Amino acid sequence: MNTAQQPKRRIGEILLERHIISHDQLKIALTEQKKNSLLLGKILINLGFVSEAVMRDVLSQSLGQTSINLAKLVVDHEAINLVPKNLAQRHVILPISFDKENNKLQIAMADVFNIIAVDQLLAAIGGHIKIEPILAGELEIVNAIDNVYGFDLSLDGILHEIETGEIDYQSLSTNRGEYSQPLVRLVDALLSDAVKREASDIHFEPEKGFLRIRYRIDGVLQQIRSLHKNYWSAIAVRLKVMSELNIAETRIPQDGRMSLTLAGRLIDFRVSVQPTIHGENIVLRILDRQKGISHLTQLGLSEKNLKLLKLMIARPEGMILITGPTGSGKTTTLYSILNHLNTEAVNIMTLEDPVEYVLGQVRQTAINEAVKLDFANGIRSMMRQDPDIILVGEVRDEDTAEMAYRSAMTGHQVYSTLHTNSAIGAIPRLLDIGILPDIIAENTIGIIGQRLIRKLCSTCKQNYQGVELHKQLLAVPAHQILQLYGADGCEQCGQRGYKGRLALMEILRIDEDLQDLIAHRSTTYDIRQHALRTGFITIADDGIRRVLEGISSLEEVSRVVDLTGRF
Repeated sequence: MNTAQQPKRRIGEILLERHIISHDQLKIALTEQKKNSLLLGKILINLGFVSEAVMRDVLSQSLGQTSINLAKLVVDHEAINLVPKNLAQRHVILPISFDKENNKLQIAMADVFNIIAVDQLLAAIGGHIKIEPILAGELEIVNAIDNVYGFDLSLDGILHEIETGEIDYQSLSTNRGEYSQPLVRLVDALLSDAVKREASDIHFEPEKGFLRIRYRIDGVLQQIRSLHKNYWSAIAVRLKVMSELNIAETRIPQDGRMSLTLAGRLIDFRVSVQPTIHGENIVLRILDRQKGISHLTQLGLSEKNLKLLKLMIARPEGMILITGPTGSGKTTTLYSILNHLNTEAVNIMTLEDPVEYVLGQVRQTAINEAVKLDFANGIRSMMRQDPDIILVGEVRDEDTAEMAYRSAMTGHQVYSTLHTNSAIGAIPRLLDIGILPDIIAENTIGIIGQRLIRKLCSTCKQNYQGVELHKQLLAVPAHQILQLYGADGCEQCGQRGYKGRLALMEILRIDEDLQDLIAHRSTTYDIRQHALRTGFITIADDGIRRVLEGISSLEEVSRVVDLTGRF
């Protein structure tokens, strides 16, 4: 290691302080170090005093470097193809991810300060690529190099290999030499490809004679591959093994989870297995913590709505509801709010079905019907855990709603979701569930309505001039020239014309006048008229803002939001 870059504190002192090794073990290691020029950390591993995983984590913390566990790494074939095997072996480095868009190559290294290795790597692959070193265990790197090099890791190459060979079903449920089995590599390649394409779900759908594989990208399903039905049982076994499900059971639904290192970061997958007439249908929900939790300022709120949201979450007690259909980003918004509130001064507790993203310091509990832990019972239990902030995954019935509002009435800040078409529509829905109007009026801080729309690809979007119909939909004066943008398609967006999604929001803050209207069971029309008079911005208005800014198209916003009410 470059002595100029050494950490201020020695690794032996840190290990002693954390009671990982004893003084005697350190003395033995120091004596061995005098006999050769090896690093102290490597000697401690060789002597068996500390595991490589522990040493990697301690080093990463002391050096302030990112570390990676290669045990669950899914390799990127584009990264592997960039670095020759002899160079990887000589410098004990492993290419783990290549970001083509940013031209960045992530490299796992046992010594992140090995400038010679980085220089030789740049000379071999071309200096225009940026190198990002990530700390990993030396033995892990050596084993990974032996595993991944020498095999075709591309989807097309693996499929060709499968078509010309035979499937060894026994090796699918073992980890020994698993990369020699093409179906193992096929599953890894599909998972890696889906994450790279920023998919939110992967669908494995068996038909009578073939297997359809689809990704949900930006909220829309796209068919990626069609495979022969013969491969499906082996792929299903592999997915079940990875998510720790029962491989022998094919008659009942199963749910599982798995975590893998993809694109240089830890990605969680929620796995759902459903029996169908053509075999088991498997859907994987991709939970990328890095993208799933955003800062409040990154939610795309208008300045007025952001200020309104901050005012609402500053209230010490009461209920905040987020409404919208399935897949409208409600959970992401909730996690972003909790992440904003998450400090050592507050106790945040959640009750979810299931837990999607793990948050530090937050006590998270998953619903478990098998032991009769539902939302209502879970809230009762949480109330005895001294919480300041409570997240209830969803208000589904009267019992859950009553317990959630009881928590809000007793000095807690409560967040939850509700399936309604609009923020104002949440009020009649709560009344329908059985909550008294006085309780809703006095204890609801505000309601957020949300939808997700696709963003136009900034590389290929095409501008055009709007006509009279467009001006009416967008409330633009007839004499004004209207400049709009539409989808085209290019390599950057996979010929879709759209890349990425953003949230459209409406935020209804419950003021004193609204409390009075709700308490007196006023009609939805009256509540809406009062909200509009006091500056309420509807989802339709927020969508129009995005169209006029050129961020999305009129067609996309019309697909998600009804704009015809302006006629």
